[in-house]
Amino acid sequence: MKAWNICLLLFQQGVLLYFASINLLYAFFAWRGLRAVTIYTRELSALALKDLLERDAYKPVSILVPAYNEQGSIVASVRSFLNLQFPQFEVIVVSDGSTDESVSRMVAAFALVEDDRLVRRAIEHRPELRSFRSLRHPNLTVVEKQNGGKADALNCALNYARFPIVCAVDADSMLDVEALLRATRLFVQDESVVAVGGTIRLLNGARLSQGRVSELRLPSRWIERFQVLEYARAFFTGRAGWSAAGALLIISGAFGLFRRDAVLLVGGYRPDTVGEDMELVMRLHRHFRERKLPYRVLSSPDPICWTEAPADMNTLRKQRNRWQRGLLEALWIHRVMFLNPRYGRLGMIAVPYFWIFEAFSPVVEVLGYVFLVVSFLVGDLFPEFALLFLLLAVLYGMLLSQLAAGIEMLLLSRYDRMRDRVLLFATGFIEFLGYRQLLTWERFVATFQVRAKHGKWGAMNRLGIPLEDHGTLAVAPPKNAPEPAPRPGKA
Repeated sequence: MKAWNICLLLFQQGVLLYFASINLLYAFFAWRGLRAVTIYTRELSALALKDLLERDAYKPVSILVPAYNEQGSIVASVRSFLNLQFPQFEVIVVSDGSTDESVSRMVAAFALVEDDRLVRRAIEHRPELRSFRSLRHPNLTVVEKQNGGKADALNCALNYARFPIVCAVDADSMLDVEALLRATRLFVQDESVVAVGGTIRLLNGARLSQGRVSELRLPSRWIERFQVLEYARAFFTGRAGWSAAGALLIISGAFGLFRRDAVLLVGGYRPDTVGEDMELVMRLHRHFRERKLPYRVLSSPDPICWTEAPADMNTLRKQRNRWQRGLLEALWIHRVMFLNPRYGRLGMIAVPYFWIFEAFSPVVEVLGYVFLVVSFLVGDLFPEFALLFLLLAVLYGMLLSQLAAGIEMLLLSRYDRMRDRVLLFATGFIEFLGYRQLLTWERFVATFQVRAKHGKWGAMNRLGIPLEDHGTLAVAPPKNAPEPAPRPGKA
C-alpha cells in the first residue's frame, strides 16, 4: 500500500502541475487577446474603412463555398454573400455530390444557366459534372462535381477563382456585410500577410432581417448558450492571443481568407484529413519558415461569420469528436515541427502547446476525475488534491469564461438586452456542471479513434437559415432525420 500511496501522490502532483501550467498559459493568452481586441476596437472605425474604399485600397476576393446537401440553408447563405458591401468579389459554390435539392433550389433562386467555360486545373480534384452562371448575378458561379469531400470541393473552387484573395466559408453560414472589407484590409496594409482568420459567431437565437443579423439574442436552449460562450472564449482570448504572439496555428474552416497564390504554392487543401483548415495553416507556416521568406498569419476579432451551432447533444458530440481527430491528424502530419528550433516560436512554443495542452488535455482531465473518484472510494483521497484540482480544472475555467463574456458584452457590445447579459454570465458558471465534462469525455474517446474514423465527418443535423425575416432563428434538429449516405471524406 505504501508504494500505491507514493504513486498516487506523484500522479496527483503531476495533474496539479499540468493544470497549473495550462491555466497560466490561458491567462497569458487571455491577456494578449484582451489587449489585441481593445486596440482593435479603439483604432478601427467606420471612417477608416471608408477611407480604404475611397483610396481604392482593397483587393478583390473570391468567396469559396463547398456544399453537401445544404438545401435548407444554401439559398439564404448565397444571398447573404451576394449582398456583401465590397467593391469587387465573386461567389463560387461547389456542390460536392449533393443528393438533395441544393442545386435545383439555387437554379430557381438565382436564374442559373449552364456554362461551358474552360478552367485551368491548377489543383487536382474529383471530376466536375457541370457548371452554371447566373443571369441575375454575374459574379456568381455554381459548380456540380462528383463527391470528394470538403477539401476536394475547395480545391475545385480554387481552380475557378479569379481573384488574388480567396475566402473559404461554410455553406450554412452568413457573413457580416463589412466582413470582407475588415479582413482584407490586413492584406492591403501588409503584403507579407498570407492568411487571416475572422471571428465565428452563432446564428442561434439571432433575429434576421433582409438576409442580415439585425439583433443578437441568446438562444433559448442551454446547450446553445454554452456554445456562444465557448466561441467567445476561443476567438477573443485564444486565437487573438496566439495571433498577437505571431504563432497562430488555426484558422476556422467556416471563415478564413488566404492569398490564392500561397495556397496554390503549397498544393491546396489536403483531402485525406477532417482537419483540412488547421493542416493548411500549418503547411503554410512550414513552407515559408523552411524557405526563410517573410510572411504573417493573423486573426482579426471583428470580421464576423455567422453560423449555426448544433442544437442537440448527439450532433454536438459528433462535431467535437471530429474537431479532436482533426487536431490530432494535423499535428501528426506536421510532427517534424515539434520542438524544432528551425520553426522558431512555432516549433518551440505553439506546436508543443497544442500537443500537450490541447490534444492531450482531455486524457489528463478524464484521468484526473477517475483518480479523484477512485481515491475517494479506497479512502486514499488527499483533501488538498481534491480542492486544488477543482480550483484549477473548474473554477479557474469559470473565471476565463467570465472574461470572455465581459469582452463579448462590454467591449464589443453584442448583446443589448440586460436579460441576455445576465444569462451569459450565468452560463459561465453552469457550463462546468456537466456540460464541459461530457464534451471532455467525447474528446477523450475521439483521441483513440483517429485511425478507426480516419476521414469520417459524421452527419450534422441542421434546420437551415430562413429565406426571409421570420423573427428569431431557433435552430433545432429535425426529428427522426435520417443520416446522409456515407461519402468519401465526409461520412
